[in-house]
Amino acid sequence: MFRDSFTTWGRRLVGGALAVTLVGLAGLAWFSGKFELSAQQRIYRDPIVVSERSAYQDIVVTSGLDGRDVRLFLNGDLQFSTLDEYRYHEALVAPAMNGPRTKVLVLGGGDGLAARRVLAYPGVEKVTLVDLDPAVVDLARTRPEFVAANADAMDDPRLTYRAADAFTWLRTQNETFDAIVVDFPDADDVATAKLYSQEIYGLMNRALAPGGRMVVQSGSPFFAREAYWTTEATLRRAGFATTPYHVDVPSFGDWGFHLATRSSTPPSLTLPDDAPAQRFVTQDVLRAAAVFPPDRGRLPVKPSTLLAPTILDAQKGAYRGY
Repeated sequence: MFRDSFTTWGRRLVGGALAVTLVGLAGLAWFSGKFELSAQQRIYRDPIVVSERSAYQDIVVTSGLDGRDVRLFLNGDLQFSTLDEYRYHEALVAPAMNGPRTKVLVLGGGDGLAARRVLAYPGVEKVTLVDLDPAVVDLARTRPEFVAANADAMDDPRLTYRAADAFTWLRTQNETFDAIVVDFPDADDVATAKLYSQEIYGLMNRALAPGGRMVVQSGSPFFAREAYWTTEATLRRAGFATTPYHVDVPSFGDWGFHLATRSSTPPSLTLPDDAPAQRFVTQDVLRAAAVFPPDRGRLPVKPSTLLAPTILDAQKGAYRGY
């Protein structure tokens, strides 16, 4: 009987110790999470309202106290601010839509902001959006701040979302598009460098219908001047005629793009006659956007390829003074 009592007592002791341990671990996990969020908050100016790690990247959303300035950060890099994203996205989309646009391909842009601009143009019947990270697209579809900013574009019946790596997706499909909008993050590692390679631009060339236009977000011609012109050199090597342009986006600074076509003549930088109302882009703005001062002008650079990703070297330290 004594042994039975001792055994029962021992079991209770072990059970109690286990319970204390589990509670302690839960408390430690809670404390660690709070500590991590608190430490992370110090990096950002505004309160964090979303912080998660997807299968591909760290996602942070901040919101100003008045709710007007909502910002998305991926791996610490700012993707947009609702204060001025319209400048970036109008400049990105408008020139590419001055031509055939029944079928439009958006590469990247999982936040839905470029898709919103595309869908606003008359004659658009089908938009295919290819973005690697479903977690970002889920935010675009469910977070009230995102839905308000993208006008619920991700649930427009004309839009089809493909959760895929753009390089792989382009290799495995044969559909052509009247316009292509390329809204990738900057090339700051091997994974993103392939999105600015001659090889992927060759796949885009194949996917662009005759007479179509393509636009590529290309970073800052001031802070990342060499990388910006490397993008142009790579597009030209892939068979595109290009027109570089840049605009001021207060959250980003001086920001650049390249308009491209498969013809031998650089495309004209013009606003479509039937463009929806724009808050920023006008024909005068686009005319000025094609002018580069000497400190942002073209550099002698080499194209970037999968085997020789010169854009990575061009990006190193580029934003040191950003």
